[in-house]
Amino acid sequence: MAAALFLTAGCSPEQEAKDEPQKPNVATSSAVPIGDGFDFYVLSLSWSPSYCEAEGKDANRQQCEGGRPYAFVVHGLWPQFERGYPENCDTVEGDIGQAVLRGLYDIMPSAGLIRHQWRKHGSCSGLEQDDYFRVLRKARDKITIPPEYERVDRHISISPGAAEAAFLKANPGMPRDGVAVTCDRRYLREVRICMTKDLDYRACPEVDARACRAAHVFMPPVR
Repeated sequence: MAAALFLTAGCSPEQEAKDEPQKPNVATSSAVPIGDGFDFYVLSLSWSPSYCEAEGKDANRQQCEGGRPYAFVVHGLWPQFERGYPENCDTVEGDIGQAVLRGLYDIMPSAGLIRHQWRKHGSCSGLEQDDYFRVLRKARDKITIPPEYERVDRHISISPGAAEAAFLKANPGMPRDGVAVTCDRRYLREVRICMTKDLDYRACPEVDARACRAAHVFMPPVR
């Protein structure tokens, strides 16, 4: 009580700021905003040239125009249950602002994709929109892309197991049953990495069980 009377009696603004407990600045804090209403995340990294080549004229122009200029991009950060996942949750958040969109294009080069991922998955994170995309960025920053996949300049044939092994080698501590490579009939499509709410690696048997079982798949080049 005496301290409160002292402040009221007229201490300087500098002293008042010094004595007052400081609230964490979310914008600059290294802490990860913690969501709720789910068990863990899946960070999905899409091999963009596979998407562009497979979808052809139906592919998103913003992502694929001028050829196939991107390598691995973020498809999404998906809240998951131990079995199944939530989607399209109620939210009072409005449309995503242009500043947020522009700030994500280096890792997620499509406004339509960003909006879709927020509506379907981000809305179920228990986070406000800005915090969800902050976590998405932190999750992507945690992952090291294997050097052999930073840029591929020709069509290559690869086993999904070799791609998984490359990610495990480039990211120490990632468990073998915490990453899954997916494919369609021809192309390697995604690498899905399981993370806790505070972005530690973790196992995820249900996600791992849906990994690609093909002997070999193609990775089209970046160009």
